[in-house]
Amino acid sequence: LETAGLTSTAFAGADHAYTVRDDQRRALTEQPAVAEGRIYIQGLSSMLAPLCLLPGAGESVLDLCAAPGGKTLMMAAMMENMGTLNAVEPGKTRFFKLRANLERGGATMVKTYLTDGRGVGRKTPDRFDKVLVDAPCAGEAMFTTHDPKSYADWSVKKVQRCARVQKAILRSALSAVKPGGQVLYCTCSMSVEENEGVLSHTLKKLGESVRLEALPALPVWVETMPALTQWADRALNPSIANAVRVLPTAAHDAFFLALLRRVV
Repeated sequence: LETAGLTSTAFAGADHAYTVRDDQRRALTEQPAVAEGRIYIQGLSSMLAPLCLLPGAGESVLDLCAAPGGKTLMMAAMMENMGTLNAVEPGKTRFFKLRANLERGGATMVKTYLTDGRGVGRKTPDRFDKVLVDAPCAGEAMFTTHDPKSYADWSVKKVQRCARVQKAILRSALSAVKPGGQVLYCTCSMSVEENEGVLSHTLKKLGESVRLEALPALPVWVETMPALTQWADRALNPSIANAVRVLPTAAHDAFFLALLRRVV
């Protein structure tokens, strides 16, 4: 990057992750390395999900909401392009964008599927060591005050609709993962309904067959707070405190992360 005249900064705890100044963003996107797939541009918060799931070479991993593919590419790199990595996306346009990004990035071990993640657990039960659920959400962490388009389609109904879908996808993930396996649930939403509410519903429905675990140590640059265990005068499962709300800073957007393990 320096040879191209860009000023890059490495980020501790995220191997091969670098940032450039805001005024160099366009210059970065125009670099040949981006077009050739040697660099993939994504937000720092998004990189936290693979860093928490920690997929390893030779494991069987499922990315249940994969497009546009940044997290999938990162997991393929962490797995050294060895093992099984299945990427699922239900939207046709987003699916082909996912495939193009994976091909450009050289992730040859990834198999892609154009299907709804809510049905995957029923079709492939007890199959994967680890599952990533970067759930579709209302996207509140992406809102910016200077861009009304970023929140133009937000509504309470959208939050409620997303929460219903999220619950079904998370149940599917917990069916698809092997007993003893892990599921990383994350969103770029700040709504309790899409985060703690989804976890509370899942823990209540599945009981002792699943538990919420503490996340691995996050990089030092991440500012966080524990997930909420009480909301609107209602006490939630105390283990939800193991989940984390990533607080927005100048360097990264808000994010939500929770690590679940299927016990039986």
